[in-house]
Amino acid sequence: MKTITSLLLFIILSNCSTHSVKFGKKCTKLASDNTYQKSMIWIVDEGTGEAFQKNINKKNCEINEEKL
Repeated sequence: MKTITSLLLFIILSNCSTHSVKFGKKCTKLASDNTYQKSMIWIVDEGTGEAFQKNINKKNCEINEEKL
């Protein structure tokens, strides 16, 4: 229970700094060695918001799962 509480506090507090928290299943593009990153929670720097949306999004998850 303490671990879950600590994790939730971290996510809430990180939203107050220069980072934002993005929720939802998002994936990176498939790399040359057939690997990719997938997560439900992403912590993103405020200055890279547009680049984040181009490189890490829901559409990549669908494309990656079709190729594997």
